[in-house]
Amino acid sequence: DTRPYGTFALLIACVLSALVFQADPDVDYGYVTVPVAEEVWRFFAAPFLFADQIGYAFVTLVAIGIFGTLLERRFGALPVIAVFVLSGAAGMALVAFAETPPLFVDTEGFSAYGANGAALGLLCAWLVDDRMAARRGEDRENDLLGVYVVAIVLVLLSLAEEQANIGAAVGGGAAGVLLGLMLPLITRKTTY
Repeated sequence: DTRPYGTFALLIACVLSALVFQADPDVDYGYVTVPVAEEVWRFFAAPFLFADQIGYAFVTLVAIGIFGTLLERRFGALPVIAVFVLSGAAGMALVAFAETPPLFVDTEGFSAYGANGAALGLLCAWLVDDRMAARRGEDRENDLLGVYVVAIVLVLLSLAEEQANIGAAVGGGAAGVLLGLMLPLITRKTTY
């Protein structure tokens, strides 16, 4: 077992973004604002941002820490960072192009964060690999009830937090599933 340096890097980047926001909340850090302009870089920046939503940050950072570490044990640091960034960007792209407004809010323009989609992408990538191993007859003895509870909490953040857009969760989870199918074909660190 090695230290999950990729997961640590993701967590530190997210925490630093929250601290920088506290220093100057008036700066545009890269949130996705719908309707979206021609600024695709925002899809990749938004999953790292929380503004001042401490509860939202706590839930997503715990999920990132758990599933990033588990995924990193299997595949290494770079695939974990890639899954986080690509899942978060896919979720934000879905929010922007489908213009999915926050649940139960009638609004023309809105801002969205993508950490719930990126965290759900890590969870789904790990879960897909775990289920594929079970199909091959490898029993990893994982507690899947806890995994499903965390997944439900990440999706339900859309009800509790306006900026935790349901489109980000759906897009991030779907990207995580696809990436989870591809990871064993690209690299395998261990059979943990």
